[in-house]
Amino acid sequence: MHGRARVGFCPHSSKAYICMHAFTDPSPFTAYLRELHATLRSNTDGAIPDYIPELAKAAPDAFGISFATVDGHVYSVGDATEPFTIQSVSKPFMYGDALYRLGADRVYEQVGVAPTGEAFNAIVLDDVHNRPFNPMVNAGAIAISELVAGADHAERLASMRAVFDRFAGRRLGMDEAVYRSESATGHRNRAIAYLMLNTGMIGRDPEQVLDLYFQQCSVTVTCRDLAVMGATLANYGINPCTGEKVLEPDNVRDVLTLMMSCGMYDYAGEWSYEVGLPAKSGVSGGILAILPGQLSVAIWSPPLDSIGNSVRGIAACKAISADFGLHMFMNAADVAQVIRRECRGDQVHSLRTRSPADREILRQEGHRIGLFELQGALFFASAERLIRRVQAVAGEIEYVLFDFKRVHLVDEAATRFLVELIGSLKARSITVAFAELGGPNADRHVLDAVAGLAAVRDVELYDSADEALQSMEERLLAPRRTPTDLTKFALDRIDLFAGLTPAELRLVETAVQAMQFDRGQTILKKGDRAALFFVIARGVVSIELPREGGPPIRIASLGPGQFFGEMALLEDGVRSADVIAEEPVVCYAMSVERLMAISQDHPRIAMEVLRNMAREFSARVRRGHAIIEALQ
Repeated sequence: MHGRARVGFCPHSSKAYICMHAFTDPSPFTAYLRELHATLRSNTDGAIPDYIPELAKAAPDAFGISFATVDGHVYSVGDATEPFTIQSVSKPFMYGDALYRLGADRVYEQVGVAPTGEAFNAIVLDDVHNRPFNPMVNAGAIAISELVAGADHAERLASMRAVFDRFAGRRLGMDEAVYRSESATGHRNRAIAYLMLNTGMIGRDPEQVLDLYFQQCSVTVTCRDLAVMGATLANYGINPCTGEKVLEPDNVRDVLTLMMSCGMYDYAGEWSYEVGLPAKSGVSGGILAILPGQLSVAIWSPPLDSIGNSVRGIAACKAISADFGLHMFMNAADVAQVIRRECRGDQVHSLRTRSPADREILRQEGHRIGLFELQGALFFASAERLIRRVQAVAGEIEYVLFDFKRVHLVDEAATRFLVELIGSLKARSITVAFAELGGPNADRHVLDAVAGLAAVRDVELYDSADEALQSMEERLLAPRRTPTDLTKFALDRIDLFAGLTPAELRLVETAVQAMQFDRGQTILKKGDRAALFFVIARGVVSIELPREGGPPIRIASLGPGQFFGEMALLEDGVRSADVIAEEPVVCYAMSVERLMAISQDHPRIAMEVLRNMAREFSARVRRGHAIIEALQ
């Protein structure tokens, strides 16, 4: 596909991993890429390398660009689906895998981290440490090949292929012709391998190590594949298409550091100055550039400059970095946006339905509950911003809830900041809670670090922000409520029967029976016949909508004085939701048939009950509107 953009998906394996949302219309960014592609395609500078005979067969006008974000969107133009061999762009991924499996100390024994100042295929080792200078040159990559997991050569080949498959989110191919060509002509690489054997840097058969390296370089990718692989690095080691963790964040840091200093060979200094992104190039014409936490850019164009980098690829990266301000030292995650939303308990309420008296208390006192919905990565700058904001309002609140649902990274600096923040809040006698630690994009480090911190610092943990908010509301309300005991049968204290005379209440009592339910017991089930409605005397119930293939959706929570099953009064039919006892519950069950029979001779009873019910429905609607306005 020459000169055409196909946006909306990335190639997927038999596991059918979907890589991005489909777009029916080209985005503005796709239009930009098309224009850039058309402009640079006319550049005929550079030459296709011929020291690997099969690579010399590449089409000089081949040119593809792909751009992938950390949430799995891929934009592509040109020859983005044409396969090419990954070559030296493979080096960061194999280095990252070695770090992930063996740890930085073990890998550092095998290969250093210093730029060489030499050609990528130089036959030279670090004289001081007797090892290759870094894993981005051939000597270092060959040394890393010896570290691939496996008991024998076949297992190591399979392990190597699996590494690339995990990064790409699909099964990648192999160009056998290029592999045979590299193996037949790779004399300098053989010299490097035998030099390392002679110095004791590798211990296995050099021919097997070289065979693994030649096959590694001959794995086939497309620009889209490479963009997804890069987005996995940008996403702190989580493949944005499959959700699989491929590396730890610390591994990603080490990989990107060496890509920045060594990935572009002798052009690394100018690249850092002009483009400012960690990157790696390959002799087949591929270039991969990463903006941590945000995106990756993959470009393929075979003609190379004298240093060995794609001519069009360099030009495209320069333009993209300049036009979108992607230089790392001019671009960072917006720390001001770490707080996605900040609310108080008088603005946003839990799903628990409250009595008019409770609602009035929350209206006046709910500001004592602070809710901070967080997003993105918590690192030094963003955590520092969060702490300053929380401390600014600490004198006004008694409870603070941090919602981690949209947080995907918490690093060591942020953890230390959180320790200090919690300590200062505790010193003010402020209750601290964390909720939703296991968000869909969260790294395991988030769960481990924050949950561990909660355990040490006596922070409350909740599965959902709603549960945490409900708990804080209850504690805020408890000392401010007028003491009542609804378990003593007194209908005149229940809002649903407000306005009825003592004589009318005595008539209603004949339609009432007390019922008890254990925690977790189903009181009403969706689809059952509606013959009774209930008023809660003691305890709390959840209103839930069951769904196939997943947990039920909790839509409300009701406590003492609240009613449910009321639609039985309004229409014949079946229950529309499940009602579950959250704790031991005592209810007054009202027979609809009996209540209607009483109302035949005393119509004011039905009129007052329905009036009170409508008043409650209206209050619920107003609360819903208030919550929606607070969330906008």
